[in-house]
Amino acid sequence: MLYEMGDCKPTIPELEAEEDLIAAAQQIVKALGTNRNLTDDAWKILADLGLQLSSIAKVNESKEEADLEEDEGLGEIEQQLNEVRDKIMDREKGDSMIWDRGPDEAYEYLKVVDRAQKLTKSLENLSLNGFCNANSLLLRAHDVLQTAMARLEEEFRHLLVQNRQPFEQEHVSFRSSEEDIVEASSIASFGDDSVEDVVQRDSMSQRSEDYVFELVHPDVIPDLKTIAKLMFDSTYGQECSQMFINVQRDALDDCLYILEVEKLSIEDVLKMEWNPLNLKIRRWMWAVKIFVRVYLAGEKLLSDQIFGELDSASSLCFIESSKPAMLQLLNFGEAIAIGPHQPEKLIRILDMYEVLADLILNIDALYSDETGYHVRTECHETLRRLGECAKATFLEFENAVASNVSANAFPGGGVHHLTRYVMNYIKTLTDYSKTLDFLLKDEDKEDSVSVSPGTNSVSEEESVGRSSRASPMALHFRALISILECNLDEKSKMYRDESLQHLFLMNNIHYMAEKVKNSELRAELGDEWIRRQNRKFQQQAMSYERATWSSILSLLKDEGIQNPGSNLISRTILKERLHSFYLAFEEVYKSQTGWLIPDSQLREDLRISTSLKVIQAYRTFVGRHINHISEKHIKYTADDLQDYLFHLFEGSQKSLHSFHKK
Repeated sequence: MLYEMGDCKPTIPELEAEEDLIAAAQQIVKALGTNRNLTDDAWKILADLGLQLSSIAKVNESKEEADLEEDEGLGEIEQQLNEVRDKIMDREKGDSMIWDRGPDEAYEYLKVVDRAQKLTKSLENLSLNGFCNANSLLLRAHDVLQTAMARLEEEFRHLLVQNRQPFEQEHVSFRSSEEDIVEASSIASFGDDSVEDVVQRDSMSQRSEDYVFELVHPDVIPDLKTIAKLMFDSTYGQECSQMFINVQRDALDDCLYILEVEKLSIEDVLKMEWNPLNLKIRRWMWAVKIFVRVYLAGEKLLSDQIFGELDSASSLCFIESSKPAMLQLLNFGEAIAIGPHQPEKLIRILDMYEVLADLILNIDALYSDETGYHVRTECHETLRRLGECAKATFLEFENAVASNVSANAFPGGGVHHLTRYVMNYIKTLTDYSKTLDFLLKDEDKEDSVSVSPGTNSVSEEESVGRSSRASPMALHFRALISILECNLDEKSKMYRDESLQHLFLMNNIHYMAEKVKNSELRAELGDEWIRRQNRKFQQQAMSYERATWSSILSLLKDEGIQNPGSNLISRTILKERLHSFYLAFEEVYKSQTGWLIPDSQLREDLRISTSLKVIQAYRTFVGRHINHISEKHIKYTADDLQDYLFHLFEGSQKSLHSFHKK
């Protein structure tokens, strides 16, 4: 009997019992040899012993017959195992892959391996049922099967790698140039005229997002599925799964490389200058949408196709193969979220937030079971932090506007860069109204009403009515514009000329009103807000006229032009009045031709309003006293003055000295 497997070898107690039995039998034989006269009881005992010995003999005969049948069955199994082993080892010769030799060769090999797996299972069953002679064959069968599994594992890897499909170029092109890179200048430096529309939302093509992509050529999916099933049936499922995970991790890394997503640590991102970081954010937004909706969808499809019938293997393989690449993308979002809250980054942060929020349902569906919990959690946490970062950055923007200071008065009294920046900024933010309303809903903000010099406050009833209707974003916009107006009011005080102070405020308030009226901001801030701003800049225009022309036009009044002690007109006083008027007009002309009203309609309106007042007063004065004034003292006609008034506010200083009449 073969005793290669320890469970079939007699134990020490069994050997001792057999020795005792032999000793007892020898004693009986010896007693019978010396005493042939036996009692009835003794004969009965010996008869029973004879019956038991006869029964034992029959059992031994049956066992010998069973052993003979077992040996014959094992012989047949051994013969089949040898044939299978020879075929499997024959395939190990040479360097070529079996699947490269053609489908017939691959099919035959699968049949042989399947036979090896079934022989191994048969031998395992025999061994479990106490057929000890099967143990040595079982060891050999395991060796053969292990060799076959190692081969199938390599063939599995080869099929995955060699049949990986290239991503079509038209679906991955990210075209960018210097013109495409939207750069937002720092809130601390508003000295660049290019600040107009400095921030804008990216417009990205959606064509790639719905593109169905198979990562591996569909022709080899049946072979991959067959290999996986055979390896799982042979208890080599873990090796098969790990091979898939390793290969597909590399494949998804290649996907990120194709999408030009770099591996950056949080420290790398935090150290990066804004312009290159801006480009990387835009690339990330484009890449993450394609990666989740195209690549991850393809990876999930591939896992289901190969492992879908093998319990939870499909989900595990997908999650473990895709998790590193997914966490790499989320890590970049995390780095942006914990970075400094610089206002120029807000648009990009909102873009990232909306892109990730738009993908959250896709990601939850892809990582829906318990094994995907970590990825789902990381995704939701990154989204939350981006939202908090966006809110904090917006509030920091309000602080930056409030604290912005200028070393010098803004040249010409035109529209300040800060005004342009802020209004274009919030105009762009209207594209994110739903997101900002959600993020700012818990941030209390009362409806601020700015009161510029000479402006009446809004009634409490009107303010409460507006607040009840306004969205969280609109309330913050109103507060921000109020902050801006207060800042501009402080900036206006840097002008020594009171007229220029009013002109500066008029220009900037008018710009705000027009920007709101002609954009999506109108729906957010409302027509009442626009009417209020219109009243403000009109009041500033009137204040400008009073500050500039009241004292000058007072020279053209009749008070004080009589000689002392009589009602007669003093020619000397008339001449002095005209001379003073001309000097004052020339001074206004010299200074205010250098002032600027950028809006052509506003410029024209103020010129007409000023001209009506000045020319009417001049014509009336000269006409009334024409008989007392010498022609040589009339330096300019009314038409001359009207023409000169229409030179004002062009931003190019001029002089009237060349027009002086001798």
